[in-house]
Amino acid sequence: MDRITNKQLEMLVSYLNEVTESPATPYTRVNDKLRGNIGNYHISGAYGGVELHRMMNEGGGVTAPLSCGYTTKRDLYNRLHAMIKGIETARELA
Repeated sequence: MDRITNKQLEMLVSYLNEVTESPATPYTRVNDKLRGNIGNYHISGAYGGVELHRMMNEGGGVTAPLSCGYTTKRDLYNRLHAMIKGIETARELA
């Protein structure tokens, strides 16, 4: 089994942002201040694990849409694939 890399996770999250028509980057610089791009999905790392976050306000507040806490890269990789497939399937059925 191959190791899951940060680059692979970032590519999946980039695709997730594309599929959901969300902003591509978490922050935008406006007048020398960072402003959160509401709706952006991005990866956060802590405690030796990774987690999917979604920007909820311009101040940088986030939510964890998968509600799994910080987990392994492989687990997050699998969850992201499932999330993306669910979104794509829902759109096909609509």
